[in-house]
Amino acid sequence: MTLHNAGAAKAGLNASDAQALNLLEVHGTMTPGRLAEAMSLTTGGSITALIDRLEKAGLVRRVRDAADRRRVLVELVEDRTRELLEQFTSVDEAAWKRLSGYTEEERQVLIRFFDDVHENVPEILADLRSLP
Repeated sequence: MTLHNAGAAKAGLNASDAQALNLLEVHGTMTPGRLAEAMSLTTGGSITALIDRLEKAGLVRRVRDAADRRRVLVELVEDRTRELLEQFTSVDEAAWKRLSGYTEEERQVLIRFFDDVHENVPEILADLRSLP
């Protein structure tokens, strides 16, 4: 998490902004409500402020759903987010350097684990909230 926060700060974002971008990159266009749910935020002011910040930075845009014009969707601005991700090249290189000490089989297990955690963040957060 510290690495995530440091990377976000380097890009001029806070951790929630970076998390939202990551979710949109992985899951694609989402409604504000679905994005809020995935991030465990309220669907009112918190998610609106987050989307406003990302939209002002040129990283996302609000678009109308073609199937239901009453519905708003949040999508990444691909060119801008690609530029942002390029800033993390040194972090990626450092991570891959560390992984080079693992066997291919060990790397595949790690990748599978992190992919699984990443895909199940909303469920994991729900489980954490239910703990005493």
